[in-house]
Amino acid sequence: MREEVLAALLAADKELSRDEPEVEANLGIQMEHMGLETWSISVRRRIRDTVLRLNPDKIIFAGAGIGHLSSWILHHLSENESKSKVQLIEEGNRFAVILKRLCDRYESVDTNIVVGSTALLAGELIAWKITKSGNPPIFPEADAIIVNSSMVKLADDVEVMLKILNKNGILLTIEPTPPVGDRDTTDPEVVGFNKWMELIKSTNDTHHLAFAPLFGGTIVAWFAK
Repeated sequence: MREEVLAALLAADKELSRDEPEVEANLGIQMEHMGLETWSISVRRRIRDTVLRLNPDKIIFAGAGIGHLSSWILHHLSENESKSKVQLIEEGNRFAVILKRLCDRYESVDTNIVVGSTALLAGELIAWKITKSGNPPIFPEADAIIVNSSMVKLADDVEVMLKILNKNGILLTIEPTPPVGDRDTTDPEVVGFNKWMELIKSTNDTHHLAFAPLFGGTIVAWFAK
């Protein structure tokens, strides 16, 4: 039954608009000018459909960048006066101003920005759970988690975020492209991809996994067994 739930969550929502909100479209243009890569509109639209169908209390974007994907979801949450809480995790301060403007634009949505490495923040959360001193570095648990990381860090980031995924929550990312060419086994991307393959194998025991091939990428989803 839970495997069927995952398939239903990943289906397209034909009632939602297929067009990007103006803010996200402008962010996409800005990313092009900055030479930044982004996920295809097909992938972003389907992730939006999945997250909103879940109606989560807490949402985490690990690797928020300039907020290209999160803006679409924030737009919907704002229009529908949702009570969902959103957390944007970004490793450095490079995009802090852009993310702050995004949060100000959708100020009706309870959103906060956390600067730091996803893996390090997850480690700090483990320490916080022991001491319960002060505020947790990130949400101690979440209903929807989107991970956008480089090949080198993807498996590690997904692995740590799965630990804070609620029983009925879903974690989403994009399947990485295998490294090509004559690469040494110590090449960071080769090591990262091998970790990814091991992650897929190991999490099969604890989670239902689904792969949704779309134009521009394949969404990978985890849902606890």
